[in-house]
Amino acid sequence: MNPTTSLAGKRVLITQADVFMGPALASVFAEVGADVATDVAARIDGAAARRIVDAAGPIDALVLHLAIAAPTTAAGEVEAAEWRDAFAHMVDPMPHLVAAVVPQMKARGAGRILVMGSASALRGIRRASTYSAARGAQLAYAQAIGVELAPLGIRVNAIAQNFVDNPTYFPAEVQADTRFRERLRREVPLGRLVSAREDALFAAYLCSDAADCFVGQVFPVCGGWVGR
Repeated sequence: MNPTTSLAGKRVLITQADVFMGPALASVFAEVGADVATDVAARIDGAAARRIVDAAGPIDALVLHLAIAAPTTAAGEVEAAEWRDAFAHMVDPMPHLVAAVVPQMKARGAGRILVMGSASALRGIRRASTYSAARGAQLAYAQAIGVELAPLGIRVNAIAQNFVDNPTYFPAEVQADTRFRERLRREVPLGRLVSAREDALFAAYLCSDAADCFVGQVFPVCGGWVGR
């Protein structure tokens, strides 16, 4: 284990941990020493957020990990229900969870909040307006509260990922498709998917004491896709 990413003695809460990057995050965080608490609820309101945080106990790091299957509706055909559903799952829970956890972090003068977001908010994708808008709101929120909470000793940052191996967006049948493998070679300078472990190790680093200098930062993890 790299000591710079050690989370020994740290309590980490990962939300919606049964999908997307959740299983990989829980496994890797435990590997680097964290005491991991997980929750699988979606569409989290204020009362649910308080219950989740209270059940986890003292939390050193909150991983705001929220995901849905991405809609692929053409921009001119997006209906209100689709738009509202994306924000209800991926954006609306964020202030509730932050409000629930900040008081204890403020009292200790330390804490980490990490948003597991998407690089779709950093580069345009056809037929992804709803999803990209919600993911963009996540990143803007992380940047805003990052500078607000930094004086309290709470570090907030975000990972903006794409082309990372996970069952929600890149299931086995997608990865086996010849057209997808060609797309990887064409669009991703890395030439392959970022592994779930690589992504989770970086997330663990951002939740560790070694990452204390980062405030309100958005880190693309996408094999160079954003830079093309």
